[in-house]
Amino acid sequence: MLIQLLTVGKQKEPHLVQAQDVYTKRLAPFCKFDFVQLPAVRLSDNPSDKEIQKALAQEAELITKHIKGAFIPLCIEGKQLDSVSFSRLLTEQIPMQNSAVSFVIGSSFGLDQNLKNSAFLKLSMSAMTFPHALASVMLMEQIYRAFQISRHTGYHK
Repeated sequence: MLIQLLTVGKQKEPHLVQAQDVYTKRLAPFCKFDFVQLPAVRLSDNPSDKEIQKALAQEAELITKHIKGAFIPLCIEGKQLDSVSFSRLLTEQIPMQNSAVSFVIGSSFGLDQNLKNSAFLKLSMSAMTFPHALASVMLMEQIYRAFQISRHTGYHK
């Protein structure tokens, strides 16, 4: 199975890049994991709503070109799942319908609404707000945890 994580914006924090590398290696025995960082559209210092919407639409075009399989954006209005339910989704439900899944974390302004409307499932990690760079590491850990749960290892405890 191909699991793809698309993020808008470049990871700049060295400790988070290191954590992403750790989870990329941990995921290798379980799936083909593809981490893709797409460029964010540059905005003015104080962008208008119109400018933001235009940028989100441009980012959505780029994201759409990279999506493979089931599309799952991370967004605040998405569904929250516990780790066991997420494991079932990732290791049982999605593989029955698709051989790939693309998780997408948008820019600091989120994702284009039309893009989100085309989702297989909208997912929320929490009602709290996290930096996008940290959210990618947290998601990678949950993907790794999902495989560990499905294999009944002690990692989840």
